Amino acid sequence: MSDQTKEVATLNTLIATLIDSVDGYEKSAGEVRGPSLAQSFTSRAQERRAAVTELQAAVRTAGGEPEDDGSVMAGAHRMFLNLKEVVTGTDDTAIINEIERGEDYLKAKFEAALKNVDLSPQARSAVQSAWTSVREGHDEMSQLKHSLN
Repeated sequence: MSDQTKEVATLNTLIATLIDSVDGYEKSAGEVRGPSLAQSFTSRAQERRAAVTELQAAVRTAGGEPEDDGSVMAGAHRMFLNLKEVVTGTDDTAIINEIERGEDYLKAKFEAALKNVDLSPQARSAVQSAWTSVREGHDEMSQLKHSLN
């Protein structure tokens, strides 16, 4: 596999997980009871959407076709969460716990990508820019989760 092909694959994996994040924040914004929390989730979704756009541009520059859908695993996870909601109901704490869990997963994906020495300067710049959003989102949700416990 060429470095360019690996780069496109890495970027597309990050794009898919960010799209999952956007979907999760948007769904959660509609589910939480607190309006300030809903606004925070909506803002985070918009920020992540901008990161997706930047990563998609990096994929095009690398000669690839950018991902435009979330991951299969996230689809399965959403189906489980929907079933869980029907059975147990949902509250803001449960939503925050799920978002924080997703942020942990996303953080790990980006940390692994940043260790990839084969990224071109443009790809690395796009990943680093998106990483800022991911790191801030992770830290915010982690603090929020721990303040509720």
